[in-house]
Amino acid sequence: MSMRAQVERLVAAGVPDVAGVSADEFRELAADLTGEGVLCVHPELAGPSQLAPLLRRGDRPGFVVADMDDLDAFDPIESVVVPDRALYLVHGVDRGDDLLGWTPDRALPEILARGRSPLTIGEGISWLLQAPEVLEPNRCFMCIGSRKRKARGLDARTPAIWISRGTGRDGADRRDAPKVGWCRAGNHHTWLGFASALSRS
Repeated sequence: MSMRAQVERLVAAGVPDVAGVSADEFRELAADLTGEGVLCVHPELAGPSQLAPLLRRGDRPGFVVADMDDLDAFDPIESVVVPDRALYLVHGVDRGDDLLGWTPDRALPEILARGRSPLTIGEGISWLLQAPEVLEPNRCFMCIGSRKRKARGLDARTPAIWISRGTGRDGADRRDAPKVGWCRAGNHHTWLGFASALSRS
């Protein structure tokens, strides 16, 4: 997808509105970006909690699970260096289907050993805002490039994006909607891979 097409998809999704800039100002933020990659929104321009409701699957808007109201406190892990600009590129993005069923604790060193970097939750959402078809039943993904720091170590939750079944607190009206939630770092799920990239610029 061309850079212009990516920008326009984010504009159409409503990213400038939640970021508090005009569509033209938003376009200007990407004017000097070149090369192939997924256009991503820096969390200082718009946090993941602002972007998640812009996700769509059919006519269903995205949402964040009720027990993750601290989503924006999940920062990049030590090995992830996010470019210091409002919009940036993530290159060589992969959904991580070959890691389905792995735990986050086990997947992270494997991803790093491959010379790759796990996506942050903001990057995962940015990707889906432009390519919603990437989120498929039984082929969803975690974004373990983001973790919440605690006084001692890391919060056990790792962010993930999958498709709601409309059960429990999600509510029936959210069935089939894109869902931003979490899984424990030591747990595995057969339907969640680990999204990663080769580089950022």
